[in-house]
Amino acid sequence: MEELGVGLIGTGYMGKCHALAYRNVKAVFGDVPRIRLETLCDVPADRASAMADQFGFARSTADWRELVTDPKVDLVSVTTPNGLHRDMAIAALEAGKHVWCEKPMALTLDDAKAMLDAAERAHKKTQVGYNYIWNPAILHAEKLIADGAIGKPVHFRILYDEDFQADPEAPWTWRCLKKDAGLGVLGDMGCHAMSMVEVLMGQPEALIADMQTIYTTRPKPEGGSGEVENEDVASALFRFEGGAQGLLSTSRCAWGRKNRIEWEVHGTHGQMTFNQEQLNELKLFRSGEGAAQGFRTILSGPDHPPFGDFMPGVGHQLGFNDLKVIELRDLLRGIVGDRAPRMDFGTGYRIENLIHGIHRSATEGTWWSP
Repeated sequence: MEELGVGLIGTGYMGKCHALAYRNVKAVFGDVPRIRLETLCDVPADRASAMADQFGFARSTADWRELVTDPKVDLVSVTTPNGLHRDMAIAALEAGKHVWCEKPMALTLDDAKAMLDAAERAHKKTQVGYNYIWNPAILHAEKLIADGAIGKPVHFRILYDEDFQADPEAPWTWRCLKKDAGLGVLGDMGCHAMSMVEVLMGQPEALIADMQTIYTTRPKPEGGSGEVENEDVASALFRFEGGAQGLLSTSRCAWGRKNRIEWEVHGTHGQMTFNQEQLNELKLFRSGEGAAQGFRTILSGPDHPPFGDFMPGVGHQLGFNDLKVIELRDLLRGIVGDRAPRMDFGTGYRIENLIHGIHRSATEGTWWSP
């Protein structure tokens, strides 16, 4: 396949990120099909038209069903609020399109399963938007763990904190409603943390969790207040096959934290640490080095693929949008190579099962197993 026509639904935060990835992926990686920016959808229609012009799409529509049935579109990006993911993704798959859907997959685990079933029936390729795992530093950490650089992993910790809901006067939004957002911090941020667990440690075999809603109401812009129906904070303890243990904690109310995904993997012969706020650095400690012991900083560069496809110089820094380009490359390779992308709907469903398992454990106060 030499060309793929794409359709983009949504032009907000992640919609623009998808558009940039489509425009850049061929320039960065030569081993992917050419991309035709065919149709863009948003509401109202005048916004769709303006954003199609800005992003470089051939045409626009305010009707997403028109986009998913467009014969010139081969691949559909779904970057809308969570409650729309299921219907859009399934309709696109049933229309014979490949689908790139932002996380979380859907509002409920049943909805995510319906999306997975639709993908399997359609025999089309899918990708869920877990771009953080595509960081060359993370990919290098995964290789180091697999190669035994820190011995056998015995303990894992991950924190994912932001402060966009730390202010009690921050306005009420759709993200506070279960019918529109589903889970709270677990659906927005905890699923990203679980994608790191998936890559670095594998599937937990059991967990126990707790949750907290710090602000039960928030002021509405038009006056009055709205109820916060989902969690602000969630924490879980994990058991992994082979005896390793771990913990996860995520908060959308952590003052001063902007995009802190900080993890540690403790092994029998060393440790690795990472913080997303310094996303081009991985820290490694290895035992047995005597007086030279200490954490060394591994700065991402061309020796850590695919960093070198972006630039030849160490220390020149990749960014958030670059990770999305790498993510898209995996999807495109899956399409042309007829293989499953790494974060397809099957993997996405496993992650959904885990974050809903955390919610269930916290609600019921018991251990939960996948």
